[in-house]
Amino acid sequence: MLNLRFSKFEFECGTDEAGRGCLAGPVTAAAVILTKDFNLELLNDSKKLSEKTREKLKPFIEELSLSFAVTHLGPNIIDEINILNASIRAMQESILKLKPTPNYIIVDGNRFKPVENIPHSTIIKGDSKFMSIAAASVLAKTYRDAYMNKIHEEFPMYNWKQNKGYPTKEHRAAIKKYGPCKYHRMTFKLLED
Repeated sequence: MLNLRFSKFEFECGTDEAGRGCLAGPVTAAAVILTKDFNLELLNDSKKLSEKTREKLKPFIEELSLSFAVTHLGPNIIDEINILNASIRAMQESILKLKPTPNYIIVDGNRFKPVENIPHSTIIKGDSKFMSIAAASVLAKTYRDAYMNKIHEEFPMYNWKQNKGYPTKEHRAAIKKYGPCKYHRMTFKLLED
């Protein structure tokens, strides 16, 4: 069972990202502030949910949360500042879009940089412990998947609607055959040796 709160603060937000390990597309982060009586039975870490369940949960999370925001940071930024910094920046940007401004932040994982002067805690496997992080993980994943489906139309040969930019054998074979495109992360190892 996921916990609703980590801190005693009224506007606690959870944040998470999706797409860190991909070879193409953005890293996408979401931040969510839940209401005091938020309850969504199926909610869990997005990696443990089917695509269908994530899509089903998305409108409920959006409707039932006090506030949510999503940020995509593209390959050019990832290549410039590296994937860890881009992931953190995407989470920070999402948090700054929230209304009301959160007074506590819980972050999935073990790395984060402060946002303004808001206190925060990093929580390893936070998306399977706290509802707000799980909700953020579902939004980050569903918004990123939608983005990958959209750019798939432009470059169908990489089959992003299937692999979402992850380093599958098929994706790597397509990069080898067609070369990389503007959505690929050039600082990543696109081909195996």
